[in-house]
Amino acid sequence: MRSVVVLPTYNEAENIERFLRAVRKAAPDTDILVVDDDSPDGTGNIAGELEDELGRISLLSRPGKRGLGSAYRDGFSHVLDETRASAYDVVVTMDADLSHDPARIPEFLALINDGADLVIGSRYVTGGGTTDWPVRRQLLSKWGNAYTRTILGVPARDCTGGYRAYRSTALRAIDPTSTSAEGYAFMTELVRRLAANGASIVESPIIFRDRTLGKSKMSGRIIVESMLLVTRWGISDRLRRLRRLRRR
Repeated sequence: MRSVVVLPTYNEAENIERFLRAVRKAAPDTDILVVDDDSPDGTGNIAGELEDELGRISLLSRPGKRGLGSAYRDGFSHVLDETRASAYDVVVTMDADLSHDPARIPEFLALINDGADLVIGSRYVTGGGTTDWPVRRQLLSKWGNAYTRTILGVPARDCTGGYRAYRSTALRAIDPTSTSAEGYAFMTELVRRLAANGASIVESPIIFRDRTLGKSKMSGRIIVESMLLVTRWGISDRLRRLRRLRRR
C-alpha cells in the first residue's frame, strides 16, 4: 500500500526536523506532505531543506495562519486528487510536536490492510492514556470525548485524537474538503461522517505525550467551538432521524 502523512504545521521549527527524521526511520516508504501556514519561525524552510536528504517529503506552503481544519482540507485535496500520477491507499495524520510516536505508523498501516477504514490512535481504550497532563485537562478531555460519543452516537471513544490512518477510498467517499470545522472539531466531523457512511473504525491504544518544545495551539476558543459544533450536529442528526421516522 502507498501511504502518506499529511502534516499541518505552524511554528514547529523546534520539532520539525526531529519529527521528519523519526517518521523516515519508522516508515521509510511513506511519503510526507508538510502543509505549512507560512510559519514565521521558518518551519517550512527547514522541511524544504530536508527534502533531498530524507526523500519522499514535499511542502505545501499556504499564505498566513488559516487553521488546522483548513490545512487538512488542502492537504487531503492534494493527496486524494485522482488526476495525480501517484495514488495513495492510506492517509496518515498526526501532530508535528512528537506527542504521537511515529514508530506506530507501520501498525496502523497493517490495521488498514486488515480491513479497517479508519484507525484512531486512542487515548481512551485499554492500554491508552496521556502523560504530563494536569488532572483538570485529563478530565476535560475525557468528558468532552464521552459527551461527543454519546450525543453523536459514534463508536469511537477518542473522537478528537489526531493520530489516525484513513483508507483513501473511505476518506474520499465522505468528501473531507466539504467539511467546515476548524481546530480539533475537524477530527470529530470526520468521525461523524465516516460512522454515518458505515466505515469500519478501529481504535489502537496510544500513550499521548505532551510536547516538550514549542507552543501548543490549543485554546479555550477551540474547545468551545468543538462543544458547540458537536451539540449542533447531535441535535441536527436527531431531528433528521425523527423526520425519517415520521415519513414512514
